[in-house]
Amino acid sequence: MEFKEHITPNGEAILYKGNPNLILLDELSLGEGDVWHSSLDQGYKNAFPEIVYQTVVYFWYANDFDNLDHCVSWRINPKAFAIRKHVWETFKGFDLDYENIQTSAMDLGFNSLRYQGAIPLYVKGLFESSKENIKISTKDIYTFYKKNFKKSHSIYMLFRRGFWKLKEISGYRFANSNYKFKSKKVQLKPRKINPIEGTPKVSYIIPTMLRQEFTLNLLNDLENQTYKPFEVVVVDATPKDKRDESLYNDENYSFNVVFKWQTTKGSCRARNEAIELCSGDYIVFGDDDIRIQPEFIENHIRLLQTYKAKACNGLDIRADYQEQDLTDLDFKLKELGDERWKVGAAQSFSNANSCVSKDVVDKLIGNDINYDGGYGEDSDFGLSITKLGVTVLHNPFSVNLHLKPPIGGYRFWGTQSRIKGKKRKKQPWELDTPVKRIVPVPSPTIMYQFFKHYTVKQRREYKIKYFVFYFSKAPKVELLLRLIKLPKRLLQFNKSVFYAKKLLALGKRTE
Repeated sequence: MEFKEHITPNGEAILYKGNPNLILLDELSLGEGDVWHSSLDQGYKNAFPEIVYQTVVYFWYANDFDNLDHCVSWRINPKAFAIRKHVWETFKGFDLDYENIQTSAMDLGFNSLRYQGAIPLYVKGLFESSKENIKISTKDIYTFYKKNFKKSHSIYMLFRRGFWKLKEISGYRFANSNYKFKSKKVQLKPRKINPIEGTPKVSYIIPTMLRQEFTLNLLNDLENQTYKPFEVVVVDATPKDKRDESLYNDENYSFNVVFKWQTTKGSCRARNEAIELCSGDYIVFGDDDIRIQPEFIENHIRLLQTYKAKACNGLDIRADYQEQDLTDLDFKLKELGDERWKVGAAQSFSNANSCVSKDVVDKLIGNDINYDGGYGEDSDFGLSITKLGVTVLHNPFSVNLHLKPPIGGYRFWGTQSRIKGKKRKKQPWELDTPVKRIVPVPSPTIMYQFFKHYTVKQRREYKIKYFVFYFSKAPKVELLLRLIKLPKRLLQFNKSVFYAKKLLALGKRTE
């Protein structure tokens, strides 16, 4: 590739093809992006739709977002893009095994985003709008799959696209014979994070239930932070007969702390009630069953300021048992080694460890309470931030140890969803139609997320793959039994869709 080179005012080398707005490029170079393009205005929007056969509904960036001037997108136009010189050299440029340079560019964009810690961004107006003719050959499609995914994904795509078609069989065999899975070990190193500028105020939110002792341990960790929170809001749903109000004393802490006893139900409602009480510049969301290192809050703010970003998701490390502490966390991080050190755009979101600018939280108007009693609220919140055009960074510098005790927490209410009959306590997502004989599977709130954020084609692929896995993942001795149970499983799936559509009709609710 023959590039032109641009040196930004701060001395960084940017390589580019085409004719970018260099003034805008200078501004972008100060932010979170590593690759920039205007491809969505040049015919590339949602190009390579075949990605659905692998990602289905589990990759935030499978679809390009609508009506945004700035957002994450891996669909790069090779004729018009800009990239930090050290990023191009780290990844050694395009993979030229493809028939079409367009596929090579999308391969770079996809791998850098999904696996290698770089951030490709669509920026409206950086390059002139034009219309490119996108032609991805069948051989390139299967080559892309062979290089980037397990063999089973190529087989599944062949099954879905038509294993009886000679062109598909030929493309599959060509890729399978000529190429191997491409290593993803090369990662872009994080930038050196700068010291905190100014004195931004940080609010910390802890929703909790039946875990007062765990909450006290977390409050002690917050007391020992190198950059202390301005305020902490604890919303506790522990029933009156099981709580000890004497355990909470705001005088024990050097920061402002509010203890609120929750009278509503659900973790989403708890977070929304806490958000209303927050006045900081940033909000850190935390679960009650985590332990955090002294630099936890400081590193969240340092990362966001360094990358000029407004949201990040920290590194969540699962404990082996609930008595583990920060010493155990240090050991686990040493075992993780260099795999830890990747920033990039987050591909998941956890309310156990995330930091978001208050103005972004205000734009979302809180969490969607349709998720209460179910699952998926974390991912919904993170994806909703991303769909605003805000890049959610993965933050390897702020780490928590997730204790996951077997009792307590808001899932206490959700366990009722597995009960049938008169003993069952109605879940919020049941609305005016209580569950009777057929218990919906998968979770109706997960299905609601699929309807809320993904396309008809993605949902169709999810259903097909769900039932393919229903049989393919079963031990051979259970295949006949699963076949017998298939009609019931179909009823359960359709019942989940039924509740998801009812939630969708209500729209997002925050109170």
